[in-house]
Amino acid sequence: MGDSASSTRVSVHNSLGGVFPFWCAVADLLLWRNRTGAVIVLVSSTVFWFLFERAGYNLLSFVSNVLLLLVAILFLWAKSASLLNRPLPPVPNMEIPEEFAVKAADDFRVLINRVLSIASDITIARNPIRLLQMSLVLWAISYVGTLINSLTLVYIGILLSLSVPLVYEKYHDHIDDKLNSTSKVIRSISMKIPMMPVSKEKKYQ
Repeated sequence: MGDSASSTRVSVHNSLGGVFPFWCAVADLLLWRNRTGAVIVLVSSTVFWFLFERAGYNLLSFVSNVLLLLVAILFLWAKSASLLNRPLPPVPNMEIPEEFAVKAADDFRVLINRVLSIASDITIARNPIRLLQMSLVLWAISYVGTLINSLTLVYIGILLSLSVPLVYEKYHDHIDDKLNSTSKVIRSISMKIPMMPVSKEKKYQ
């Protein structure tokens, strides 16, 4: 039982991108293996949601004021350091590594190709299962959007990202059984939908 659970944990970690260095850190964060980072993300997202949703702060003015305060502090620190022969503020060399940019662009390309593949299954292959799945997802997004605003939706997404992978890692057997039962129901419904035959192209000489 222990070996099965450990192999499942590795599977969940790998499915979150744990085989790559950057996505390995993300997987550790979502699975709470990096507890400090997960707590920081949870607390900071909660503070931001409370400031902008409950306290009524404006995002643009808040970011501008924070940056203005930061620039003023760094400027005064550097000025006083030159006058008092103190070390300069420890500002890191802020630049995006080329490897990170290439990896992000490649992941974005894979995501775009996945979306195009789904669109091809619906429009060209006329897959009723894919159509039903996308219809349910889009309807759910539309319904949720009428109930809550975008900021609250992002906050809920962060909470789900920090809880769903961890719950699935612990209770994967029960969740898989429920998902298999739901998948069988969806397949039985989709089989009742008649598939339109793909018309052949007429050839002209």
